[in-house]
Amino acid sequence: MTGLLTNGTFFFPGPTEVRPEVLRAMTLPMIPHRGPQFESVFARLTASLQLVFATSRPVYVCSSSATGLMEGAIRCAPAGRVLSLVNGAFSARFAAAARACERDMDVLEVPWGEAVDPDVVRSKLASTQYAAVTVVHSETSTGALTDIRAVTAAAHEHGAVCLVDSVTGIGAAELLFDAWGLDFVLTGSQKALALPPGLAFAVASAEFVQGARAQRDRGLYFDVVEFDAYAAKNQTPNTPAIPLFFAADLQLAAIVAETVQVRWARHAAMAQRTYEWVDALRSRHGDALHVLAPEGRRTPSVTTITLPTSLTAGKVLRAVSERGYTIGSGYGKNKETTVRIGHMGDHTMEGLERCLAACDAAFDALIV
Repeated sequence: MTGLLTNGTFFFPGPTEVRPEVLRAMTLPMIPHRGPQFESVFARLTASLQLVFATSRPVYVCSSSATGLMEGAIRCAPAGRVLSLVNGAFSARFAAAARACERDMDVLEVPWGEAVDPDVVRSKLASTQYAAVTVVHSETSTGALTDIRAVTAAAHEHGAVCLVDSVTGIGAAELLFDAWGLDFVLTGSQKALALPPGLAFAVASAEFVQGARAQRDRGLYFDVVEFDAYAAKNQTPNTPAIPLFFAADLQLAAIVAETVQVRWARHAAMAQRTYEWVDALRSRHGDALHVLAPEGRRTPSVTTITLPTSLTAGKVLRAVSERGYTIGSGYGKNKETTVRIGHMGDHTMEGLERCLAACDAAFDALIV
């Protein structure tokens, strides 16, 4: 293949760069998925993932994209009306999943780039009886971070469960499943965990699993009741993507060795450095260049930058690529009006500085 990037140059907002040794782990020989070797791998994954999610609950490992567990969360949620909180493309996708599952639902939408205000959620919940709330922790399309602890508390005050998409949150932003009293949290392998795409992870509270037992139309493949039963045996309900489990076994051990707290701090530092760079760029080239999400409500994993009308995302991406780096365009309705830098996974401050230098040169060349 031609055009492959060197290691340390891929700052896409997902999938993220994967270390060569993690990729090599996927070439290990096959093993039976109903035997002691696989169960040992699964047990190690569970122990590591429990530290990542800060939980004593089982962590489900699903051979799918995170969207599968998003739909599973909807199908397994209590019967009744769903409130979907939308502040970007992926929270809109969660709402679309609820609609596709034929749930009665309402959408509470705020401007893209904003975080969802828990007080606004609380007010909406007081007006109508809801069984479940869907929310995105880290909105990958805009770079906004919502306070899921407060949103979950608001849902509980009004008798609802809270379903959380933390696809670019887990491994980058603080999340304490047990301490915060969360109900259901899902993520994907290909973001801040720096694994190849193809695995999804989730944690459900014991109460959520018990409630799911009463849902007759919860489906099969993404049934949390079945996931819970098989996790107790260190197995998956269905044939797993075994090579991806090998990769996860290696990578999660490295994450545990780093510690989740240090990983959070590293992501926060990279995010802060990116904000400072955007501010410097803005001082040279005008206020149209700025971080989309407001200060204090930004995810540490991805920064979305608005562009002046003279530029499109495509032009910026090409100019950055010519300098040896890959970043992302905007997403959804912001596709050409923003660009995104994914500073997550195993990237370091030193590597980020090189990426920002390439981006700096690209913008200086484009804006004359």
